[in-house]
Amino acid sequence: MFALNFQSPNHEKLLISRQKNCTVRLGDMRSTYPENSIVWITVGKKFETKRKLYPAMIDRVLIKKFSELTTHDLDHQNPEIKSVDELLIFFEKIYQKSISADDIVTVIYFSEIIEE
Repeated sequence: MFALNFQSPNHEKLLISRQKNCTVRLGDMRSTYPENSIVWITVGKKFETKRKLYPAMIDRVLIKKFSELTTHDLDHQNPEIKSVDELLIFFEKIYQKSISADDIVTVIYFSEIIEE
């Protein structure tokens, strides 16, 4: 099973409150996160201990240019980010490199799996 890891403490809060059910990743990640696959939703910084929150299913995987992200994508990614430009600035901090509106991103929608 793969993990869909989140590094930002703000994302951890959104995941725990179930306000986040989408992530945008730089590049084409279709082969890593195919639709209908099961992943662990985890939080933790790179090269540090991770904490498993819950299992989830990848519902939809979309490949887009950064500039093609919709308000729906942004809302489910992080309700506090209101524009593509804001997300681009956030991504430049995370990836520590310059990112353009023409760069390819993968939009991954997921849903929690509840075990009963």
